[in-house]
Amino acid sequence: MPRRTPLTVAASQDADPPVSLVRRARAINRALADAYPDARCELDYGTPFQLLAATVLSAQCTDVRVNQVTPALFARFPDAAAMASADRHELEELIRSTGFYRAKAESLLGLSRDIVEKHDGEVPGRLKDLVTLRGVGRKTANVVLGNAFDVPGITVDTHMGRLARRLGLTVNDDPVAVERDLMALIERREWTLWSHRIIFHGRRRCTARKPDCGSCEVAALCPSAPGAAVRAPRA
Repeated sequence: MPRRTPLTVAASQDADPPVSLVRRARAINRALADAYPDARCELDYGTPFQLLAATVLSAQCTDVRVNQVTPALFARFPDAAAMASADRHELEELIRSTGFYRAKAESLLGLSRDIVEKHDGEVPGRLKDLVTLRGVGRKTANVVLGNAFDVPGITVDTHMGRLARRLGLTVNDDPVAVERDLMALIERREWTLWSHRIIFHGRRRCTARKPDCGSCEVAALCPSAPGAAVRAPRA
């Protein structure tokens, strides 16, 4: 009987992936580990709450910009209790340069109040609790779990989705489906570091508009590279 993937959502594929695909995915991970030995979360934070807030701010914004904003933000509102009682206008002004600042302020206020009211002011360390916070989805939850709580998770942002498809590791566009597919390919202990390595690679080498295939460390394993010798899976 086929084994099901460890997600609580319906999977479009129930069977285990081909062994050849698993081997190639893990070879890609090893090559990226050599290429980016210092791959890490590039958001600056001191506590799980600060990482959660910074991750919310990083939507449609660079980590560099977020890191410019958060020192003043966290000096004023260092924890959930402080931010839950923040003046909305002041909060919006502090985060304005990250873009979509009104929606982000709404999320920060909402999740902070949820943490205070439901979790005694402490960020929960379980996925099922994190995703109940207002403004927090699986991507944000996995960032917090992997980096603040050392709980392995795969973060499917735009880089992860794009590169997973280019590398022929998924045929899906839906982030939850991409996450599920990658969880079946990469060792659980590597999920968080895999996420960092892919994001580093997507920012530095395999960019959206002009991927540098000629210098790519995993070109030999990529079905999208010129003259590729490997095939992508079929939908």
